[in-house]
Amino acid sequence: MATQSPDTGARSTKTLDQALRPAHWEHYIGQPVIKENLRILLSAARGREQQPEHVLLYGPPGLGKTTLAHLISKEMSASLRSTSGPAIERVGDLASILTNLSPGDVLFIDEVHRLNRAIEEVLYPAMEAGVLDIVIGKGPSARTVQLELPPFTLIAATTRISLLSAPLRSRFSGGVFRLSYYSEPEIEEILRRSAGILGIEVDGESIAEIARRSRATPRTANYLLKRCRDFSEVNGEALDIKTVRKALSLLEIDEMGLNQIDRDIISVLIEKYGGGPAGLKTISAALSEEEATIEEVHEPYLMQLGFLERTPRGRVVTEKGHVHLGFAAPKKQSLGL
Repeated sequence: MATQSPDTGARSTKTLDQALRPAHWEHYIGQPVIKENLRILLSAARGREQQPEHVLLYGPPGLGKTTLAHLISKEMSASLRSTSGPAIERVGDLASILTNLSPGDVLFIDEVHRLNRAIEEVLYPAMEAGVLDIVIGKGPSARTVQLELPPFTLIAATTRISLLSAPLRSRFSGGVFRLSYYSEPEIEEILRRSAGILGIEVDGESIAEIARRSRATPRTANYLLKRCRDFSEVNGEALDIKTVRKALSLLEIDEMGLNQIDRDIISVLIEKYGGGPAGLKTISAALSEEEATIEEVHEPYLMQLGFLERTPRGRVVTEKGHVHLGFAAPKKQSLGL
């Protein structure tokens, strides 16, 4: 029997992830206001036979920023050139990317907040006037050469819009759009579509269970669906609610979508600091976890559920957070004081 080479599996995984990405507007579920704004922007530009203006997408990871960039380029019938902020290390890197664009192309820069300021300065005239200013030489003999760029649309994505400079944000004249978390019905619709693409037979109760634990994020939902499928196939069990719960328990995902680190944050605050307040550095040291990981990955969802609060004195576990992990709520909270 023929064996599969290691890189074949990698290619299969890549193809699978691409297959789950919506290829048409009607397949993109959720974010109705953003979709309508983008539809108007693209239709108006097409009607005037002009290049659509630059767009900035921001929000937590896994909500569909990259997918929207792909859909915009398809709607424009344009080629999509993708890169990321960390990949553009020098001004010459950006100059090479911009000068190799064809008229009408879409340039997608992910994690744009990680561009350094010198590169941003070069990007300003490229976005505003369609020119690239390059300084050749150093000292008294230095001179500026201005290159005209082909018409293009920049779509930038970031998870931390606060790190973008004001001048860069202001140049996204097509709009700055914030992607919001998804509702459970929207996640269920996404899961049904993904199950159909993957050829998975799964009932509505199991879909609802996965959606409830997906942290309101499509990427997480698809990840959990694939892992439940793996558990079902390896153990020879039907993909029903019982199997889904066993698979998610093995992944340490509880009924509210909290993972072990999420629960550890709450437990440490309750058991060591009386529920808080406690500072981020204190929590980080107690868990041996990076501050940025706690603040950017775990805290937003805990706060969204109402399990954690940020106060001027530090983080505090709410009554709901105590109850979820089986702890008695502090008297002052239970009395509503």
